[in-house]
Amino acid sequence: MLLSLEELITILLISIALGMDAFSVGLGMGLIKLKNWQILYIGLIIGFFHLWMPLIGILIGRFLTDTLGSLATYTGGSLLLILGLQMVSSSFSNQETMFYIRKGIGLFFFALSVSLDSFSVGLSLGIFGAKMAVTLMLFAFTSMILTWIGLFLGSKVQGWFGSYSEALGGCILVIFGLKLILMS
Repeated sequence: MLLSLEELITILLISIALGMDAFSVGLGMGLIKLKNWQILYIGLIIGFFHLWMPLIGILIGRFLTDTLGSLATYTGGSLLLILGLQMVSSSFSNQETMFYIRKGIGLFFFALSVSLDSFSVGLSLGIFGAKMAVTLMLFAFTSMILTWIGLFLGSKVQGWFGSYSEALGGCILVIFGLKLILMS
Protein backbone atom coordinates (compact mmCIF):
# COMPACT_ATOMS: atom_id res chain seq x y z
CA MET A 1 0.00 0.00 0.00
CA LEU A 2 1.22 3.42 -0.92
CA LEU A 3 1.46 6.28 1.50
CA SER A 4 -0.89 9.21 0.97
CA LEU A 5 0.60 12.68 0.80
CA GLU A 6 -1.10 13.58 4.10
CA GLU A 7 0.43 10.50 5.81
CA LEU A 8 3.87 11.28 4.38
CA ILE A 9 3.72 14.91 5.54
CA THR A 10 2.49 13.84 8.98
CA ILE A 11 5.30 11.31 9.42
CA LEU A 12 7.87 13.79 8.10
CA LEU A 13 6.73 16.48 10.56
CA ILE A 14 6.81 13.99 13.43
CA SER A 15 10.30 12.88 12.41
CA ILE A 16 11.43 16.52 12.40
CA ALA A 17 9.84 17.05 15.82
CA LEU A 18 11.68 14.01 17.18
CA GLY A 19 14.93 15.07 15.56
CA MET A 20 14.71 18.45 17.29
CA ASP A 21 15.93 16.85 20.52
CA ALA A 22 19.02 15.55 18.76
CA PHE A 23 19.42 18.89 16.98
CA SER A 24 19.22 20.93 20.17
CA VAL A 25 21.58 18.65 22.08
CA GLY A 26 23.84 18.64 19.02
CA LEU A 27 23.96 22.43 19.21
CA GLY A 28 25.26 22.16 22.76
CA MET A 29 27.70 19.40 21.87
CA GLY A 30 28.89 21.48 18.93
CA LEU A 31 30.16 24.06 21.39
CA ILE A 32 33.01 21.72 22.23
CA LYS A 33 35.66 20.97 19.65
CA LEU A 34 34.73 17.91 17.59
CA LYS A 35 36.54 16.43 14.67
CA ASN A 36 34.61 15.84 11.45
CA TRP A 37 34.75 12.06 11.88
CA GLN A 38 33.26 12.44 15.39
CA ILE A 39 30.41 14.52 14.00
CA LEU A 40 29.78 11.90 11.31
CA TYR A 41 29.90 9.06 13.84
CA ILE A 42 27.62 10.77 16.37
CA GLY A 43 25.02 11.47 13.67
CA LEU A 44 25.10 7.86 12.47
CA ILE A 45 24.64 6.54 16.01
CA ILE A 46 21.72 8.90 16.66
CA GLY A 47 20.13 7.84 13.36
CA PHE A 48 20.60 4.17 14.26
CA PHE A 49 18.82 4.64 17.59
CA HIS A 50 16.02 6.61 15.90
CA LEU A 51 15.51 3.57 13.66
CA TRP A 52 15.38 0.86 16.33
CA MET A 53 13.55 2.61 19.15
CA PRO A 54 10.46 3.48 17.08
CA LEU A 55 10.54 -0.01 15.50
CA ILE A 56 10.14 -1.54 18.94
CA GLY A 57 7.43 1.01 19.73
CA ILE A 58 5.55 0.35 16.47
CA LEU A 59 5.55 -3.41 17.03
CA ILE A 60 4.21 -3.02 20.56
CA GLY A 61 1.69 -0.43 19.34
CA ARG A 62 0.34 -2.76 16.66
CA PHE A 63 -0.05 -5.52 19.22
CA LEU A 64 -1.99 -3.14 21.48
CA THR A 65 -4.23 -2.09 18.59
CA ASP A 66 -5.09 -5.69 17.79
CA THR A 67 -5.78 -6.29 21.47
CA LEU A 68 -7.46 -3.06 22.60
CA GLY A 69 -9.00 -1.57 19.44
CA SER A 70 -10.04 2.11 19.50
CA LEU A 71 -8.89 2.56 23.09
CA ALA A 72 -5.37 2.09 21.77
CA THR A 73 -5.81 5.07 19.40
CA TYR A 74 -6.77 7.36 22.29
CA THR A 75 -3.82 6.01 24.27
CA GLY A 76 -1.44 6.72 21.38
CA GLY A 77 -2.75 10.25 20.97
CA SER A 78 -2.44 10.82 24.71
CA LEU A 79 1.17 9.61 24.64
CA LEU A 80 2.03 12.08 21.87
CA LEU A 81 0.27 14.87 23.74
CA ILE A 82 2.09 14.13 27.01
CA LEU A 83 5.44 13.74 25.29
CA GLY A 84 5.00 17.03 23.42
CA LEU A 85 4.01 18.90 26.56
CA GLN A 86 7.01 17.41 28.37
CA MET A 87 9.34 18.56 25.57
CA VAL A 88 7.90 22.09 25.68
CA SER A 89 8.15 22.19 29.47
CA SER A 90 11.73 20.93 29.59
CA SER A 91 12.79 23.45 26.96
CA PHE A 92 11.96 26.26 29.39
CA SER A 93 13.45 24.70 32.53
CA ASN A 94 16.64 26.11 33.98
CA GLN A 95 18.03 22.65 34.64
CA GLU A 96 21.07 21.86 32.53
CA THR A 97 20.93 18.24 31.36
CA MET A 98 23.37 18.44 28.46
CA PHE A 99 25.90 15.64 28.14
CA TYR A 100 29.13 16.26 26.30
CA ILE A 101 29.69 12.66 25.31
CA ARG A 102 31.59 11.82 22.16
CA LYS A 103 32.26 8.06 22.26
CA GLY A 104 31.81 4.74 24.01
CA ILE A 105 29.16 4.03 26.62
CA GLY A 106 28.55 7.75 27.08
CA LEU A 107 27.54 8.10 23.42
CA PHE A 108 25.33 5.02 23.80
CA PHE A 109 23.45 6.59 26.71
CA PHE A 110 23.30 9.94 24.94
CA ALA A 111 21.79 8.33 21.81
CA LEU A 112 19.38 6.32 23.95
CA SER A 113 18.26 9.41 25.85
CA VAL A 114 17.50 11.47 22.73
CA SER A 115 15.71 8.53 21.07
CA LEU A 116 13.47 7.46 23.96
CA ASP A 117 10.78 9.78 22.69
CA SER A 118 11.02 7.92 19.37
CA PHE A 119 9.97 4.77 21.19
CA SER A 120 6.87 6.49 22.57
CA VAL A 121 6.02 8.01 19.21
CA GLY A 122 6.63 4.64 17.55
CA LEU A 123 4.20 3.12 20.01
CA SER A 124 1.61 5.72 19.05
CA LEU A 125 2.27 5.27 15.33
CA GLY A 126 1.98 1.50 15.70
CA ILE A 127 -1.41 2.02 17.27
CA PHE A 128 -2.30 4.44 14.46
CA GLY A 129 -1.17 1.89 11.84
CA ALA A 130 1.63 3.89 10.20
CA LYS A 131 3.65 2.36 7.38
CA MET A 132 6.66 0.90 9.15
CA ALA A 133 9.45 1.10 6.55
CA VAL A 134 8.79 4.71 5.52
CA THR A 135 8.34 5.81 9.13
CA LEU A 136 11.56 4.21 10.32
CA MET A 137 13.63 5.50 7.43
CA LEU A 138 12.32 9.04 7.87
CA PHE A 139 12.92 8.94 11.62
CA ALA A 140 16.50 7.66 11.20
CA PHE A 141 17.42 9.92 8.30
CA THR A 142 15.88 13.08 9.76
CA SER A 143 17.43 12.63 13.20
CA MET A 144 20.83 11.90 11.67
CA ILE A 145 20.71 15.00 9.46
CA LEU A 146 19.40 17.22 12.28
CA THR A 147 22.14 15.93 14.59
CA TRP A 148 24.78 16.79 12.01
CA ILE A 149 23.28 20.23 11.45
CA GLY A 150 23.12 20.83 15.20
CA LEU A 151 26.72 19.76 15.71
CA PHE A 152 27.96 21.94 12.84
CA LEU A 153 25.91 24.96 13.88
CA GLY A 154 26.68 24.51 17.58
CA SER A 155 29.96 26.33 17.32
CA LYS A 156 28.32 29.20 15.45
CA VAL A 157 25.19 29.98 17.51
CA GLN A 158 24.44 30.66 21.14
CA GLY A 159 22.79 28.15 23.49
CA TRP A 160 19.34 29.81 23.59
CA PHE A 161 18.47 28.49 20.13
CA GLY A 162 18.47 24.86 21.27
CA SER A 163 15.65 25.30 23.78
CA TYR A 164 13.43 26.93 21.17
CA SER A 165 13.92 24.07 18.74
CA GLU A 166 12.92 21.55 21.43
CA ALA A 167 9.82 23.63 22.22
CA LEU A 168 8.89 23.67 18.52
CA GLY A 169 9.31 19.89 18.35
CA GLY A 170 7.09 19.51 21.43
CA CYS A 171 4.40 21.72 19.88
CA ILE A 172 4.34 19.57 16.75
CA LEU A 173 3.87 16.43 18.85
CA VAL A 174 1.07 18.09 20.84
CA ILE A 175 -0.74 18.98 17.61
CA PHE A 176 -0.51 15.44 16.26
CA GLY A 177 -1.50 13.98 19.62
CA LEU A 178 -4.60 16.16 19.64
CA LYS A 179 -5.31 15.18 16.03
CA LEU A 180 -5.22 11.49 16.95
CA ILE A 181 -7.50 12.00 19.95
CA LEU A 182 -10.01 14.31 18.27
CA MET A 183 -10.17 12.62 14.85
CA SER A 184 -10.73 9.09 16.17
